[in-house]
Amino acid sequence: MDTSLLDKAIVFAVKAHQGVERKGKGFPYIVHPLEAVSIAATMTNDQELLAAAVLHDTVEDTAVTFREIEREFGKRVASLVEAESDVEFPGKSREESWRLRKEEAIDRLSTAANDVKIVALADKLSNIRAIYRDYQAIGDKVWDLFCVKDKASHEWHFRGLARALSSLKGTFAYREFEETIEKVFGAA
Repeated sequence: MDTSLLDKAIVFAVKAHQGVERKGKGFPYIVHPLEAVSIAATMTNDQELLAAAVLHDTVEDTAVTFREIEREFGKRVASLVEAESDVEFPGKSREESWRLRKEEAIDRLSTAANDVKIVALADKLSNIRAIYRDYQAIGDKVWDLFCVKDKASHEWHFRGLARALSSLKGTFAYREFEETIEKVFGAA
C-alpha cells in the first residue's frame, strides 16, 4: 500500500497545528485530526480521503489556504477539505453565525457524495466522543466550553448531522456516532 500522500498530509497537519492546544482540553490540537483520520480509515483506504481527514481543520483553524492544500495534495483533497470547512458569514461573529453555519453544513452534507460524508463523519465522531468524555466528567458544564452554551442547540446540530450522514449507516463509525449522540443527549 502506498501511503506517501497520507504520510505527507500527516506531517503537513502536524506542522500547521504546531503549538496549538485543543480548546480547553490540555492536549495538542493535532490529536483531533489524527483521531479523525483513524476513524476515516475504518470506512476507506482511499489515501486522498484519509489525507483530507487529517487536513480537515488546517484551512479553518490555521494560516493554511485552500490553494496551498491543492498545490501540495491535489484538487480532490482540497475540495474535500473545503467541503468540511465552515462557510463564513461576513459581518457576523462566530457566535452570531453559529446556527447559520451549522444549518449550511447540514444542508450541504445531506446531498453530498459519500466521500465528503466520510471526512465529515470522521470529524464529527471525534467531536462527539470528546463531548461525551467531558460530559461524563463535568456534566452539563461541558456546554460552557462552547461559544453557544445551549445544550438544545448542540443536540439539534448533532441530530441534524446524523440525518445528513445517514447514507453511512452501515459503517461502524456511523453506529458509534448515533450511540454517542444518545449517550450525550438521551433517546430522541
